[in-house]
Amino acid sequence: MYAITIPEAGGPEALVWAEVADPEPAAGEVLVEVVASAVNRADLLQRQGFYDPPPGSSPYPGLECSGRISALGPGVSGWAVGDEVCALVTGGGYAQKVVVPVGQLLPVPKGVDLVSAAALPEVVCTVWSNVFMVGHLRPGETLLVHGGSSGIGTMAIQLAKAVGAKVAVTAGSAEKLEACRKLGADILVNYREQDFTELVRADVILDIMGAKYLERNVDALAVNGRLVIIGLQGGVKGELNLATMLVKRVAVVATSLRGRPLGEKAAIVAAVREHVWPLLEAGTVRPVVDRTIPITDAAEAHRVVEASAHIGKVVLTI
Repeated sequence: MYAITIPEAGGPEALVWAEVADPEPAAGEVLVEVVASAVNRADLLQRQGFYDPPPGSSPYPGLECSGRISALGPGVSGWAVGDEVCALVTGGGYAQKVVVPVGQLLPVPKGVDLVSAAALPEVVCTVWSNVFMVGHLRPGETLLVHGGSSGIGTMAIQLAKAVGAKVAVTAGSAEKLEACRKLGADILVNYREQDFTELVRADVILDIMGAKYLERNVDALAVNGRLVIIGLQGGVKGELNLATMLVKRVAVVATSLRGRPLGEKAAIVAAVREHVWPLLEAGTVRPVVDRTIPITDAAEAHRVVEASAHIGKVVLTI
C-alpha cells in the first residue's frame, strides 16, 4: 500500500507519499480500506519531530479516518467486510489501509457522506470526553471554547448547544466569529481586540492554549468552574493562583486522547455512539469541513492548518 511517511522531521515538505508494507489485523482488530482522513494539530507536531507515536502504534500520521472494512481479525464480531465506518486511530490514518481496534470503530452516521465522516472521530471523541465526561457540562451552564472556529471548536459549539448550554468562543477574525455565531455561539470574543476575562464567566472552559491562557482562564471561571486543557499551543509552564482557585472552588484538568489505553478509548467511543450519533443522524449536529485535499498533497493541507487558514476540518481524500 501507499502511506504518508516522514523520513526526516521538518516542514510540510517532509511528508512523503511512499510505498510501505500492508498492515495485518491482529485479534480484536479490523483492516479498513481508507477513503479519507483528516488533519489534526497533533499531526503537525509529529511531522516536526515533537510528538512521537505511542509504542507499538503505526509510525504514519493520521488520528482518524473513514472507509470500508476489508478484513476482520480473529475474534471480531458485530462487523462485516464492506461495512462503511469511521474510526479513531492512534496513527496510520494517512494511508490506503489501516488497522483499527474494534472498540474504536463507529458506523458512518446516516445522512453523513463517507468522506465527511473522516472529520468526526477525533473531534467528537475529544469534545465529548473532555467537555461532558470530564467537564460535566450541564444544561443552562456556560461553555467557553478557545479556538471556536477549529475542528474541535465547531463541534464543541454544536454539542453544547444541543444539550442546552450557553456558548462563548474566542477566535481571531470577524469571519471566524461569524462562522461560530451561525453554529450557535452566543458570546463572540475577538482575542486580538478583546479580553475574554472581561466578557465571560464560564462554568467549563475547553482550552487549547495551555500556559499563555492559564491565569486568565482561572479568572474567567465561575464558582465551581472546570478548566479542561487539551492543547499547549501557548506553552507548557504557567502559574496558578491557588487562592483564587480555593475561593472559587474550581478544578483544573489536563488531558490527552492519543495515549490512552484501549479500554478507555473504547469507553469514549461507546459513549459517543450512544450520545452523539443520534444528534448527527437527526441533523442537529454536523461535521464542518473547510476543504478536501488529495492525500498526495498532504503538505498543502498541513500548510493550511499551520496558518489557521481554515474553519472546521481539513480532510484528506484517497
